[in-house]
Amino acid sequence: MASSKVGSIGEYIREQRTRAKISLRQLADVSGISNPYLSQIERGLRKPSAEILQQIAKGLRISAEALYVQAGILEDREADTDVQAAVRADLLLTERQKQVLLDIYASFLKENEATGVLATEPAGAAGAEPQAPHEQNGKDEVG
Repeated sequence: MASSKVGSIGEYIREQRTRAKISLRQLADVSGISNPYLSQIERGLRKPSAEILQQIAKGLRISAEALYVQAGILEDREADTDVQAAVRADLLLTERQKQVLLDIYASFLKENEATGVLATEPAGAAGAEPQAPHEQNGKDEVG
């Protein structure tokens, strides 16, 4: 896109806010940004800083990285897997903990790629099927 992303970041924030079913005022309150300033961002009149985008992302409970990409601060990269997205979205982890987990996950993916292991193969012997809990008369055995 040749034009500035200032307007598109505002549209993206509005879209995310609408999806989250929260008002502009509610987002302003939870993100700690003034209502008029947030409104100006959404209308494409102001270009938010990375810090403001981070506050908005926290208020929307989305990845700050997604906002950075929309704003043109970061380059777009390959889409996250479900695991990566879950780690990035976890509010109980510090940024350092998230990065360590993502690094470990990436090393497992790289190892599997190098050894030719497919993610769909069960752990253990090739072709082994997972065993169901022992059933008796159609009900799980309680023991």
